[in-house]
Amino acid sequence: MLTRGRAIQATVAAAAALIWTVTASAQSASGQHGGHQGAAAGYHAAMESMNRDMAAQQMTGNADHDFASMMARHHQAAIDMARVEVELGRDPEMKRTAQEMIQKQQQEITELRAWMSRHPAR
Repeated sequence: MLTRGRAIQATVAAAAALIWTVTASAQSASGQHGGHQGAAAGYHAAMESMNRDMAAQQMTGNADHDFASMMARHHQAAIDMARVEVELGRDPEMKRTAQEMIQKQQQEITELRAWMSRHPAR
């Protein structure tokens, strides 16, 4: 029998895997190969890392704390993907957007961690 925390963990892991699968299928169908292959590999690596981290996350049963913890991992994946864009992207506007995302996501992670330090899971 799944505990509530394990059920939430399994649901989040399944949702993340589904998002990754849909993204991979869409990239394949749109023909994103060749010069974009390095970027695609980087994006997939970021998603796989996030999926592993989120699936391994021990749920506390405190919805607020678990949300903050999972979102910090999600934001880190966004940072990792944006770094790939900064390194391999070609469009100046998209590269600027990625730089802005890195800054915003880092700030959000800092805020989430600060909240968690003020509100232990118990």
